[in-house]
Amino acid sequence: MLAIACIKQVPDTTQVKIDPATNTLVREGIPFIVNPYDTHALEESLRIKDRFGFRAVALSMGPPNAEAALRKALSMGADDAILCSDRCFGGADTLSTSNVLAAAIKQIAQETGEEVGIVFCGKQTIDGDTAQVGPGIAVRLGFTQLTLVDRVEELDPVNGRIKVRRKLEGRYEVVEAPLPVMITAVRELNRPRYPSVTMRLAAVDAHVKVWTNEVLKLDVNTVGLKGSPTWVSRIFSPERDKGEIIGDGLADPTGTARLLIDQLLAKDLLAV
Repeated sequence: MLAIACIKQVPDTTQVKIDPATNTLVREGIPFIVNPYDTHALEESLRIKDRFGFRAVALSMGPPNAEAALRKALSMGADDAILCSDRCFGGADTLSTSNVLAAAIKQIAQETGEEVGIVFCGKQTIDGDTAQVGPGIAVRLGFTQLTLVDRVEELDPVNGRIKVRRKLEGRYEVVEAPLPVMITAVRELNRPRYPSVTMRLAAVDAHVKVWTNEVLKLDVNTVGLKGSPTWVSRIFSPERDKGEIIGDGLADPTGTARLLIDQLLAKDLLAV
């Protein structure tokens, strides 16, 4: 049975450059990392592998340099790594991305002859923050969605059942569901392992499969920019006004407090 972790390479900075013509990310000259939530998804797939003998597969969609993220997954213990990379996949929104990843998951099952038991995703990415790709994959595969999971309580591969705890606002929810499922991971789910030196070295020479649309055979009008019904009118980093220091909090705390109150009142930020 397969445990597939969907991971994404994201920019390691809050100041990203946006192409003004396409409103898509300019990737040149920007350092990238594995999306932090996705590292927890990957770690949980590896724990399922260690405990129950699942085969762990790391899957990503992105440009050729996203191979680095998959090599990290291999260094942590993933059995296989697959990158969906094609020019026609570029500029995808969440719907188009989930379409490609769902097709890739079906292709993995078809090529290996193994059943997909669990698909793990991070709860969201730090560059988009939409939290839509995981549920989108689940819908296209017909899998049960178990989002915001912070603990896998029980797993019974023989009878095809899983019980998880979901972290909700102000409470927890324990849910039992039949396999196959799609799980989105929060940070509290686990602590990702550190790859050993031996595994790091092995990952450098390991083979990362690259699947183009010739493999997935998707309609080009359903992927990339052409297959993205959502469009971004404008993306920008908000400019912040420079702050100011008022009064002397050490020498005259009372006077400084009065100055602060006067400024808040002047800006209509304080009700009296």
